[in-house]
Amino acid sequence: MIPLSVLDLSVVTTGTKPAAALRNSIDLARHVDGLGYVRYWLAEHHNLASVASPAPDVMIGQIAAVTKHIRVGSGGVMLPNHAPLVVAERFKMLEALFPGRIDLGLGRAPGTDGATAYALRSRLDRREGDDFLERLHELILWQTREFPSGHPYHNVVAMPDDTPLPPIWLLGSSDYSSELAAQVGMGFAFAHHFASHDAVDAMVHYRNRFQPSAWSADPHAILAVAVITADTDEEAEKLAASFDLNRLRRDRGQYLPLPSVDEALAYPYTDSERTSIARNRSRLFVGSPATVQKKLQPLIDASEPDELMVITAVYDHDARKKSYSLLAEAFGLAKQAA
Repeated sequence: MIPLSVLDLSVVTTGTKPAAALRNSIDLARHVDGLGYVRYWLAEHHNLASVASPAPDVMIGQIAAVTKHIRVGSGGVMLPNHAPLVVAERFKMLEALFPGRIDLGLGRAPGTDGATAYALRSRLDRREGDDFLERLHELILWQTREFPSGHPYHNVVAMPDDTPLPPIWLLGSSDYSSELAAQVGMGFAFAHHFASHDAVDAMVHYRNRFQPSAWSADPHAILAVAVITADTDEEAEKLAASFDLNRLRRDRGQYLPLPSVDEALAYPYTDSERTSIARNRSRLFVGSPATVQKKLQPLIDASEPDELMVITAVYDHDARKKSYSLLAEAFGLAKQAA
């Protein structure tokens, strides 16, 4: 069976304030560590009332400290928001403290609106346009220490200098990152849960064009999907009502806390809104474990991911934990762990 991982946004709900959402992330990480999930990634978002975690490196340290087996990483660090040296230092520290358990996932988008992105970068050396490649190259140089003689960074060392950077993953929702990850020989994670680009095309493109490198000898492709599982299809559909209303609001630029099921069910949807919800369901897999597995299998067969990374955003924290438990059982994680 395919390995399973977790992508966590530390979702804020109308009944769960941001501080509690962060604590829920730590609790969920402990839970899935015991279920046999192989990876737990934290996202970086800013100025969003629906997402509590703007600093994945801080959460990674907290979660790695209370788990035993699961790899913990960023899904991802939005590299344009940060000086590459700072990213190198922080993740080398994490790797030193939790050797062999840290991942550095990198994103190219700001993870926020334009004004907040400017505030994040206003003290950095700003570049016009997309400077992701430049920042990625610099980050790699902090690992290889191949700044040329005479370069101002030639004698600068990213500490701790006896620890390498953890594995680097490039994240994407288009063909850009799949092409780049293949060229530089890094791992690749595709965000099916919000991408408009075809997941199969991106995954196959990455695998076919992968060039072995010092970072990785073989391609490793993660497919990130949104899943809501419950004991029955009916119960899962009820839980998904929160997601449906939240996504509808997001499409209007309203990044509000996740509403309760009762609020979502009571909402007076218009016909056009119901059409939008039905269209958005193409990015969400809902149902009992057997139903979800059946819905996922064609996508798994076509894209051939090495790993399935699951994001589950529901109003009730216990229901979210149960969703991951049911999925683990359906995919045989307990047997693999044993």
